Amino acid sequence: MTEGEIMKKIYFTVGPSQVYPTLHKHMGKAIKEEICSLNHRSQQFKNLYKETADGLKKLLNVPENFQIFFVSSATESMERVIQSCCQDTSFHIVAGAFGKAWSNYASQVGKNAVTHIFENTPDVNLDNLTVPKAAEIICITQNETSTGCSIPIEEIINLKKKNPEKLVAIDIVSSAPYIDINFKYIDIAFFSVQKGFGLPAGLAVIIAGPKALEKTEKMIKKGIKVGSYHSFRSLSEKAKDYQTPLTPNVLNIYLLNSVVKDMLKLSANKIRKDTEKKAQMIYGYFKTSTRYFPFIKNPLFCSPTTPVLDVLGDSEQIRKKLSKKGFIIGAGYGTNRENHIRIANFPAHTIKNVSTLLKHIRYII
Repeated sequence: MTEGEIMKKIYFTVGPSQVYPTLHKHMGKAIKEEICSLNHRSQQFKNLYKETADGLKKLLNVPENFQIFFVSSATESMERVIQSCCQDTSFHIVAGAFGKAWSNYASQVGKNAVTHIFENTPDVNLDNLTVPKAAEIICITQNETSTGCSIPIEEIINLKKKNPEKLVAIDIVSSAPYIDINFKYIDIAFFSVQKGFGLPAGLAVIIAGPKALEKTEKMIKKGIKVGSYHSFRSLSEKAKDYQTPLTPNVLNIYLLNSVVKDMLKLSANKIRKDTEKKAQMIYGYFKTSTRYFPFIKNPLFCSPTTPVLDVLGDSEQIRKKLSKKGFIIGAGYGTNRENHIRIANFPAHTIKNVSTLLKHIRYII
């Protein structure tokens, strides 16, 4: 590398993360097509909305009677879900900081948020979990970015089967588009785009099913407030005409549409297989390490997309050494900042990227 030349970095941070390989091409095309000046009430935008929604439904296997909403963030999505689909009581399954945050937001908007916390996430077995009778909605952070705990979709489906009258909402922020969801048993899912889709932050997607929208209407008929400009009713009414209640992040919707097309060419199956292969490489190394190891002990609950490794206080020195080689990985979350490292495993990360990263980690250790 010559003097003044900037080292090309690969971001294994868990969000924002490495941008999708074709993003630069799509950005250039967006500027050429003047997408940033596109009127969000125009037919061109409606066409863009429809194309993006249709592409997401195809990629994520979403039924036709579900709607796609565009909002600002996954954090906003948590609040919108509670406001529009919970009259009194929500039930939260917590295996880390983001599940806890969702519960806190429910409390802050005046709901009775009942929380079941899996301490230290040794095993998130939902078989014997009793959901409170009063709970109207079960809120699950399916892939907990803070701890690397991933709840298998089969566990969530079984929970829904035992509680068919309750809505089930899942946070798939750091598992989409990898996760394969059977929407017969899921009423709401949401994600933001700066992780698995490799895009700039500032856009999130809510996937809302008919039962969720019915709950919103029932609450409105009872005179219960469900939010304002971004209530499920408002979002749904506009979405029927492929519009949004307010001026949206048009550029990011355009980029999402473009990346979804790229992913469809690869196929969701290919993305899943590659993700699993890379996850096996990462966990395979740390399971054989005599010093560092996966934070989640049960392999069934180890996240394929956001592995979290216990490095016994060495996080900063590992991250600094890798940074000098052009590899940026994540620190641990909150109080585990120095004890953990977090390594993103998204579609933008190639098998070669992961292999090279692990070689540097071997050298450092």
